[in-house]
Amino acid sequence: MAGVVERMARAGQLPLNALTAEEARAAYEKGAGVLEVPKPGLARVEDLRIAARDGFAIPVRLYAPSHDLLPVLVYFHGGGFTVGSVRTHDTLCRVLSRDAGCAVVSVDYRLAPAHKFPTASDDAWDAVQFIAGQGASQWQVDGARLALGGDSAGGTLAASSAIMARDIGLPVALQMLFYPGMAAHQDTDSHQRFADGPLLTRALIDYFFAGYLRSEADRDDWRFAPLNADDVEGVAPAWIGLAECDPVVDEGIAYADKLRAAGVPVDLEIYRGVIHEFVKMGRAIPEAVTAQADAARALRGALHG
Repeated sequence: MAGVVERMARAGQLPLNALTAEEARAAYEKGAGVLEVPKPGLARVEDLRIAARDGFAIPVRLYAPSHDLLPVLVYFHGGGFTVGSVRTHDTLCRVLSRDAGCAVVSVDYRLAPAHKFPTASDDAWDAVQFIAGQGASQWQVDGARLALGGDSAGGTLAASSAIMARDIGLPVALQMLFYPGMAAHQDTDSHQRFADGPLLTRALIDYFFAGYLRSEADRDDWRFAPLNADDVEGVAPAWIGLAECDPVVDEGIAYADKLRAAGVPVDLEIYRGVIHEFVKMGRAIPEAVTAQADAARALRGALHG
């Protein structure tokens, strides 16, 4: 991991927070696949669209290892609600689909700063409801066997969608969260410890949230900070994979504790010596391959059990 961080520093790229949102998206996309494992081929890879509540057509990508009727993971990419796309998380979604034996629908929710909170949350929840309902029959996936997942900001969206699913009685087999953002304020010990990174810095987090939030009051909304949810009893069981050297590790642990205190089954894995975003570095970091396999095993058990 130290070697990867050193190579990143030597590359001398400007930090994303020194760029406009458009430039940051292009820079993130350019670097997204550099350390990925080889991209698996799958029987089904289809670009589709889902109608949001305001009529916007949300792009999604459907992956499946076969043409059988398979359970489905709805996946939300990371990127601070500002960068990232279906394309930047293409390899990860392919690996999860292949190894968990499920369909994956990766959601290209709208990004800040053009689309402020709660647009990403609304898009995520609209996608979940569609896939669990009419989308399942249209796309030949099993909406009755449903999991939600995401990394970083996408983990926030998956966790908040799991709470909304609980509230309307929609069964979710698993919420699969890679280093999710969970807290209203970035004031934990791990945020202090890793304020200067590597990779995810306090300055970058501030940049992302300044573009995403309409006002400071939005921080207290549990759709932004699931740790603020009054009650998480009865939400889906969770698999949570965290990076030890990551500003958000403490809030991930706190959310696992909150779920367990409410009687929700939690499988918590903390991968030692790795940083935020590590799960997409499988070519260089063995822990990334381990984390992908652990997540896929949890998904397979939840969806096929």
